[in-house]
Amino acid sequence: MYSRTADAAIGLALGAFLALPLVAVGQEASDAGTLTKEAATAAFPAKPPYSPYAGRNYPTRPYFGDTHLHTSYSFDAGTFGARLGPREAYQFARGDEVTSSTGQRVKLSRPLDFLVVADHSDNMGLFPMLIGGAPQVLADPSGRRWYEMIQKGEGGKAAFEIIAMFGEGKFPPALQVAPGTPAYRDAWQDTIKAAEEYNDPRRFTAFIGYEWTSQGAFNIHRNVVFRDDAARASQVVPFTVDPPAGSANERDLWKWMQAYEDKTGGDVLAIAHNGNLSNGRMFPLIEYFTGKPMDRTYVEARNKWEHLYEVTQMKGDGETHPFLSPTDEFANFEIWDQGNLDNSVAKTKDMLKFEYARQALMNGLKVESQLGVNPFKFGMIGSTDSHTGLATAEEDNFFGKVTTMEPSAERLTKVFLKNPKTGLVKMEWEVAAAGYAAVWATENTREAIFDAMERRETYATTGPRMAVRFFGGWDFAATDALSRNPAMVGYSKGVPMGGDLSAAPAGKSPRFLVAALKDPIGANLDRIQIVKGWLDAKGE
Repeated sequence: MYSRTADAAIGLALGAFLALPLVAVGQEASDAGTLTKEAATAAFPAKPPYSPYAGRNYPTRPYFGDTHLHTSYSFDAGTFGARLGPREAYQFARGDEVTSSTGQRVKLSRPLDFLVVADHSDNMGLFPMLIGGAPQVLADPSGRRWYEMIQKGEGGKAAFEIIAMFGEGKFPPALQVAPGTPAYRDAWQDTIKAAEEYNDPRRFTAFIGYEWTSQGAFNIHRNVVFRDDAARASQVVPFTVDPPAGSANERDLWKWMQAYEDKTGGDVLAIAHNGNLSNGRMFPLIEYFTGKPMDRTYVEARNKWEHLYEVTQMKGDGETHPFLSPTDEFANFEIWDQGNLDNSVAKTKDMLKFEYARQALMNGLKVESQLGVNPFKFGMIGSTDSHTGLATAEEDNFFGKVTTMEPSAERLTKVFLKNPKTGLVKMEWEVAAAGYAAVWATENTREAIFDAMERRETYATTGPRMAVRFFGGWDFAATDALSRNPAMVGYSKGVPMGGDLSAAPAGKSPRFLVAALKDPIGANLDRIQIVKGWLDAKGE
């Protein structure tokens, strides 16, 4: 790509070279031959190529995918009736027609470009034992009751019991499928094997990953995504929540990630989601486990490992809330604000400012002014969190959050969740058909997509596949927006979404270059809305 920056760099390089003693130029030959001024000039053309597409080394299209899909290998998904495993999930995401767990034929309108099967790390592999009536399951009273409920068609009710007991730390020890057990080993290795089988570089990317499901009902959950293949990922087992092998503290997850990279030379990242159901725990200024303000160690670790946030999915939108953004008429979009994940604890307004992404970005600036590091410096993506094995996020092709919510005449009137303690109710129609992750990568491979996620060159959609460009810089002019190739201008004069601007030149304010194209089979775009957050002179 030709740019003013590149041209200036070439000029500086030549100037430095030509400043050598003139006797050395044109007279001394190296083993590569004699370099003359004419030859050097010819090696670095002063003009860009005639073709505007030649030599481009920046991303030219967004790749769309889902970083948060559950299959029957997740204990809750399986209990709800999911029978599709990782292989069927990858087949569906790449565009194949499959049969859903309720026997319905289903296919995406267009293939996705990538998928992360992110089954829960705790009790991975439990469900096949539960539905099969394994002796160790039937020997436990809870296990027998759940098995019998599933056989009677009450899997949804059993699933809520399982989720509640897990979230409250009361899951029966005898039923734990922990790392080191044959069932756990087999489930993890098969998860890895499925990703390897369906990864097709430059056509479809199948990532290895899992979900760390901390503080269950308060949704301090992270999806862990590997850049690597089976050779590295097979050297470890997922980090879990239950001790002694696991922990509910995110600091310990980050230590596990560091240990993985140290051991294998690999690369992983963590993506948090559903702060809207955390009751104020997702973006804290006071750590939940210590009761003290975040320290430098915490903010450095979070800044290192969590470059992205899943801002929209089936369990509501997490960008902002009407209470936090009263002048934004779109702030009430797909809001879930009754309580925590299972509605066992009702929401209060003082929790909201520690749950939503816009406020977190501003709180991060404040923390950075105090500790020198921003713990909430994240890009945004969407994903589904579907527990059906089907990554659907379109209203006319939506197969629900769980298998019991797959298309039927009753799903508009059915209760999804009713907590007996609080009486709070969530209906199935309130479950959002959302979302997808959009990634500006140079090609459709694990490495390129992962690297784009790490540099935060991403955005979230609730399902439509619009193309959005956003650049920041100091020298953009109004005429730059008239270019039919805004990326060439954007990358040469500024930085893309997720990037860092250099120190402001004297007397200049940042300028932004924005471009958007509608989804070819979606609705027209209504507007571009840019939201500004800042610290004032008082640090507020």
